[in-house]
Amino acid sequence: MTAIKKVQNYKDLEIYKASFRFQQEVFKLSKSFPKEETYSLTDQIRRSSRSIGANLAEAWAKRRYAAHFLSKLTDSDGELQESLHWLRTAFCCNYVTKEKSTKLATQASEIGRMLGGMIERHQDFCLPH
Repeated sequence: MTAIKKVQNYKDLEIYKASFRFQQEVFKLSKSFPKEETYSLTDQIRRSSRSIGANLAEAWAKRRYAAHFLSKLTDSDGELQESLHWLRTAFCCNYVTKEKSTKLATQASEIGRMLGGMIERHQDFCLPH
């Protein structure tokens, strides 16, 4: 039995669980950003980090169509890369310690590795017609 058959919904995916943990860590971290960043950096990093898992959930719902599924996976990867950009920005503005930045970058790297594997094998996740 493959891992795919064991997964009942997107919440069972390890990548979804990891992306949800990542978004929660980003949220906690962004609470300490300066007030003047509320409608710029804080909003951007929260939005992009939340969109990683949201796109995974949407991809899961579109598994009947390989091209749609793959498209949402690549959207998720795009949001991951955007989150890394905002994390780097926060670090360069001295809003984040090197330790915390490294920890989140490591989490993001693991999500990226899993996402790359899904993208590479996206057909394996799709439903038969």
